[in-house]
Amino acid sequence: MDISHRKVNKKLKITDAAGKALAGKRVRVRQTNHKFLFGCGAFDFLPYVVMGVEQFKESTEKWLDVFNYATLPFYWGLFEKDEGKPNTEDMMKVAKYLCDRNVKVKGHPLCWHTVCADWLMKYDNETILQKQLERIDREVTGFKGVIDMWDVINEVVIMPIFDKYDNAITRICKEYGRVPLVKAVFDEAKKCNPGATLLLNDFNTTVKYENLIEECLDAGVPITAIGIQSHQHQGYWGREKLEDVLFRFERFGLPIHFTENTLISGEIMPEYIEDLNDWQVEEWPSTPEGEERQARQIEEMYRILFSHPQVKAITTWDFRDGMWLKAPSGLIHADSTLKPSYQMLKKLIREEWWTDETVSTDENGYLSISAFKGEYEISSDGISAAAELVDDEEIVLTLK
Repeated sequence: MDISHRKVNKKLKITDAAGKALAGKRVRVRQTNHKFLFGCGAFDFLPYVVMGVEQFKESTEKWLDVFNYATLPFYWGLFEKDEGKPNTEDMMKVAKYLCDRNVKVKGHPLCWHTVCADWLMKYDNETILQKQLERIDREVTGFKGVIDMWDVINEVVIMPIFDKYDNAITRICKEYGRVPLVKAVFDEAKKCNPGATLLLNDFNTTVKYENLIEECLDAGVPITAIGIQSHQHQGYWGREKLEDVLFRFERFGLPIHFTENTLISGEIMPEYIEDLNDWQVEEWPSTPEGEERQARQIEEMYRILFSHPQVKAITTWDFRDGMWLKAPSGLIHADSTLKPSYQMLKKLIREEWWTDETVSTDENGYLSISAFKGEYEISSDGISAAAELVDDEEIVLTLK
């Protein structure tokens, strides 16, 4: 598979602090971060960073050894259980902790009919919408500069027909309509942070989602990326379906993020289950055979997605087994021991798709290198400089 679009062919002139070309020098070009967003749910960071729960120390360290992109939970019903008492301080602490480790953070989600705030139900629909917009203003403005990427609204295809239980967001979606609600929440998020990456996110990959995106774009909704969920508890999609989904959604010309990916390392959920949440089991063990299968499938999926130019991010949803539905869907076991899928992804992201080379400058201080797009430390003889290598334009770099 062609991944040449993930690399740059870069020519650099290397000088010292006095501007003198470093001729005939060995220079190390060491990658420190990817431009591509290799992500994972960062839920273990909440108990570790906020409460200091030591059992999560090991898992967070292993998380940071692989990923550069974190999803933090902003489910309204959990983030603000009691009206007017949002969990802003704790979430900010975790977000800054990740940012300090060169991890890009996304908030998920700002608007969703599930895990919604129960206290909204006492209000009429006009007030509910106003409360929703105020919530967006508070989070997007308050976290600006720390979190500049948001799943603005989640699972809109099913939202107005969702009937498992009554909730405030389905109520307003029924009254105002899908597209008007999407436009209202996106416009508010855009107003609060014009430079933010704003995603529409859904598990529905049928023509219904395509139609919704088209209608939203026609209505002027400022979508900056398309989010595609890929929870594969009922079996791996496979190359054919992945390529079909990519083909159908690339036509919008927007970046594509695979926002929630899970593959199982145990028994596969039966196909007759329509809502994954309806599969209730006492335990759902991982198996050695399932773990090898999971690693193979994740590797193929990542290679397919990484080779597609419009895919800008892939997020593994569960880092540890049992995070959702008790499923063996993580990259590590519940006790933080590694699974083959973790080891495979670490090797893929931090070795195969990673640049760390030592090259020599010519008599004029120039060097040329083919490198994966991202952030770098360039060093020679004890002096260094940081550089971002994201295009083929020639640059002069001063080492100090």
